[in-house]
Amino acid sequence: MDAYLPLRDVVFNTLREAILKGELKPGERLMELQLAAKLGVSRTPIREAIRMLEQEGLAVTIPRKGAEVARMTEKDMEDVLQIRDALDELAASIACEQISEEELAELRHTMHEFEESTKTGDVKRIAEADVRFHDIIYHATRNVKLENMLNNLREQMYRYRLEYIKDADKRQILVVEHDYILKAIRSRHVAEAKKAIREHIDNQEITVSKNIKEQQ
Repeated sequence: MDAYLPLRDVVFNTLREAILKGELKPGERLMELQLAAKLGVSRTPIREAIRMLEQEGLAVTIPRKGAEVARMTEKDMEDVLQIRDALDELAASIACEQISEEELAELRHTMHEFEESTKTGDVKRIAEADVRFHDIIYHATRNVKLENMLNNLREQMYRYRLEYIKDADKRQILVVEHDYILKAIRSRHVAEAKKAIREHIDNQEITVSKNIKEQQ
């Protein structure tokens, strides 16, 4: 455990990792006493960590039953992606006008980093590289409120992002889509940038929706 982090954050990171890796399955109970004993902590940081997991959509508390790992549903994914689509298109259109040459160079570099990460097969590393690519676009808007909204949504998106990236066949499609997005923003072509973002998110929704149905 990381001694520099508050205990609740250490517990949260541990449980989050277990959920994302599938060690804690959808629908599995999050028993405070059992988790406290397993992690060697009191129930308080467990309870706090569960609340943080709920904020990310990774856990849910059911009346008279308690907390459990949230199940991935098509409706939840569609709701999240619908919001992301609107906000990402807005961010891309603003970035077309605001992005600097230095940020464009950074975006290009990060796109290549993402491509390299796909060769490792490390899903978490690929997801982090994907996040960095989009974060540069968000920051380029110079709109702090929009950036904060997208950062909050990113946490709710993470599970679905991982589910998409797990499919090795889709990684090269992501590389092509990132290149399309970069070229549109570099050309300052708002309509093309919005189209590129929309196709990027639509492809994710189709794949993840199929995966969710297969798991049911």
